[in-house]
Amino acid sequence: MKSPNLKDLPLKAGQPDIRSVEVAVIGAGVSGLYSAYRLTSDAHNPVAANQVQIFEMGDRIGGRLESVQLPGMSITGELGGMRYMTSQEIVTSLIEKVFKDELEHVDFPMGNDADLFGYFRKQRLHMGDWEAAQKKGEKLQTRYYLNDGDRGYSADQLFNKIIYDVLSKDPSFMNEYGNLIANPSPYQYTFKITREEWNDIKPKLTYNFDGPYNGMKVNEIGFWNLIKDRVSEEGYTFLSVAGGYYSNTINWNAAEAFPYMVGDFSNAGSTYKTINGGYDLIAYALANAYLQKSGANIWMGNRLETFTKQASGPYKYTLVFFNEQSQSKWILETNKIILAMPRRSLELLDQNNFFFNQDTQKVLQRNIASVIKEPSLKILMGFENPWWKDDFGIESGHSITDLPMRQCYYFGTDPSNNHSLFLSSYNDMNTITFWQTLASSRRSYGAKRKLFRFQPAKLLSTAQPDAALLSTIQSNQATQVMVDEAMNQIRELHGRVTIPDPYVTWFKDWTLDPYGGGYHAWKANYNIQEVMQYMRNPDKAESIYICGEAYSDQQGWVEGAFCVAENMLEDFFELKRPDWIPADYYLGW
Repeated sequence: MKSPNLKDLPLKAGQPDIRSVEVAVIGAGVSGLYSAYRLTSDAHNPVAANQVQIFEMGDRIGGRLESVQLPGMSITGELGGMRYMTSQEIVTSLIEKVFKDELEHVDFPMGNDADLFGYFRKQRLHMGDWEAAQKKGEKLQTRYYLNDGDRGYSADQLFNKIIYDVLSKDPSFMNEYGNLIANPSPYQYTFKITREEWNDIKPKLTYNFDGPYNGMKVNEIGFWNLIKDRVSEEGYTFLSVAGGYYSNTINWNAAEAFPYMVGDFSNAGSTYKTINGGYDLIAYALANAYLQKSGANIWMGNRLETFTKQASGPYKYTLVFFNEQSQSKWILETNKIILAMPRRSLELLDQNNFFFNQDTQKVLQRNIASVIKEPSLKILMGFENPWWKDDFGIESGHSITDLPMRQCYYFGTDPSNNHSLFLSSYNDMNTITFWQTLASSRRSYGAKRKLFRFQPAKLLSTAQPDAALLSTIQSNQATQVMVDEAMNQIRELHGRVTIPDPYVTWFKDWTLDPYGGGYHAWKANYNIQEVMQYMRNPDKAESIYICGEAYSDQQGWVEGAFCVAENMLEDFFELKRPDWIPADYYLGW
């Protein structure tokens, strides 16, 4: 029986009663929680939990994991990260071994392409139509004017074709790794390259096609540049739209894009799992395990402003925090600082202190800027009935469009009342501003738009939500105009004007501070190996460490945050790898 109260943690919101600690962990996202858990649970040399304290500026833990249960249903929706792959050993081991008594892993269904919609340039089709045409020896006709050699490829297949062609054109790659890639039949490509092998390949891979990039290292080229050169700008537009994510095709480091695409987004064999009750339960399981140690604390509503070096005394650093509850500053002394934070959160710290000084710390500032902050926004909706199942025969999965809603996911149905969960808009990059304009402004001078009205009386089979829940619902509602616009696009995507309105919504814009985006991507023309290793401890003379997804080689994944944190802990805190992580598991650079 899994624990139903994992989120009922003894978090503290006031000004801490401690004034010194050996290790100060800043941020209660997954990398900060993992760091504190590992330091205090190490089998060989654990640190006393009262000497490892977590400080979080917000009012919840989990960072960019946020699972919510809409009123009127028992199933859980995801506003942030949603899933993991079983090839990701740390997150898999934590969920399926370490916390197996608390967490239940379940499949994350992606649906059947034959059922799922694609709607591009006002052409409605199913995402399986490309392969259906190929089986007939035909090429699906779309409204994109692709090169002759690229017609008939689905987006996933065309991504694979581009990557295969670049790899196979490099003699050095083919000499050493050529046996790991294949094109066994038209439209089919296979890549059997490990993460460790990719890290050997990426810095050396050369682009060998006539044109402006001939002879350049692929990691010096942006992915947009490379795609346009291989399949034309029209081909790029097709991939950026039909692939589902603008963030996959922005001008990020092309060499980093290659393993990312073939290992997940264009790999038809990828299988996904999640946690029953919400993916953010991995964060709560880590927090719970840490908090069971005597003296452990997670101090909420405490924002780090700056830190200084001490000239003398038992501690190396003085940290200045601002406590939301007391509206006052307070001081903490520590010997080690773990900044478990993404790029934007780092930038919000005092950039004039000794560590970040913009005049003297040029290398650090350049490396902080080595990743692109990728905007992300989601709108969850609750419906009285699963109209997608009744009208379209869709059980689960996601549909894709070039409309500003970009993607929608068909989630579960509550067995007790038929209420159903729908991710109506999953946005990234350049569609974000479309929805931000329709949101209620948080600025004092901005438009305060009418919020969508929660409709509980008709739909909830149980007692009405209490005042606290209603307040939470109201504060996270999309605006009425946003819901109206989203429903217009949903009806257009599905070709049906009778789709009902939702009874509740939940809206999240990850571009807002302190996150700056939902995930990150490496810029071109950086030595990623050097930057990754540098960022974990930017100044070897200082005991200040940075970890998280942003500066990992698995950006956008919880596993990336865990791998960076584990590398940091093994390298600088002398922790030995725990037995639940395979000894040969590759953590990355």
